[in-house]
Amino acid sequence: MLVAIATGSVGYALIFGQFLPDTTTDRLPPAAHIGPVSWVLALSAFTFGIGMALSGACISGHLYRLGQGYLRAIPALIGTLGGFVLAFLTWNWFYLNAISDAPTLWLPHYIGYSGSLVLTMAVLLALAIFVMKKGVNSEPIRSSASTLSLSQALKKLIFERWSPITTGLLVGVVGTVAYLRVEPLGVTRQLSTTARTFMNSNGIGPETLTGLDRMAGCIAVVTETLTNNGWLVIGIIGSSFAAAFAGGRFKPSRLTVTNTSTALLGGVALGWGSMTSLGCTIGVLLSGTQAFALSGWIFFIFVFLGSFVGIKLKLHKTG
Repeated sequence: MLVAIATGSVGYALIFGQFLPDTTTDRLPPAAHIGPVSWVLALSAFTFGIGMALSGACISGHLYRLGQGYLRAIPALIGTLGGFVLAFLTWNWFYLNAISDAPTLWLPHYIGYSGSLVLTMAVLLALAIFVMKKGVNSEPIRSSASTLSLSQALKKLIFERWSPITTGLLVGVVGTVAYLRVEPLGVTRQLSTTARTFMNSNGIGPETLTGLDRMAGCIAVVTETLTNNGWLVIGIIGSSFAAAFAGGRFKPSRLTVTNTSTALLGGVALGWGSMTSLGCTIGVLLSGTQAFALSGWIFFIFVFLGSFVGIKLKLHKTG
């Protein structure tokens, strides 16, 4: 994740410089996930972190683990849809009482692209040093260099776990290209769109979600068609299945009453938290920090705290 943010930040800075060379104005880069910063963001991110611990993954994690046979992702994603409905029902109150007056803080407005990039890299370096000293890696970050045959190369590509550095670089590049060609990476737009369309068709909730459609992030729209984000979600699940099947890692898990219930409840927390935050670990955390949005870092901090508290409470043991 840290390498992906670093790589994407460089790519975003290059693109932003073309779209918006003067950062001293009030303008923001088009479509970038730069959201308002308020106590609501902290609360929803913390709730999302609790949902991660309780359900076993974040929303994007459930999508790719579903392709690996993790059947607990199904009730979690169903719960996520319910969480989106709940979030739409509470949105107007939070917007009118906190979000509408919250500042949208973009680092280049204050310290330019160079300063923002230097600050981002410094924070990421400090975090990397901390996690390498305090964390426990299940595998070495780098594999030993050796001359590979074609069969060994295919084995490393399909059967073995990729280096997190290589993976982070690739994710950062994909995120940059996605922003340039389509939209910032995120996985919740189609899910929240499905929930909002269902509510609109059945007359559930308020007729107007105040200010929501003017926000930046994985914002739901009312539509009967599949969005670009929907195709991304389908691609994540399909590609995950292809990789797991080819590597011999596809293994359907067992559902019980307990792990189904906790996945469903955790999914509700994920849905409410992500919609109220205007995105999840991909849409807000990854795309937001890469775009130098303070909202991305606030989400990062409180999701970490939420998942930390959830693990300390042993919520992750319920699966």
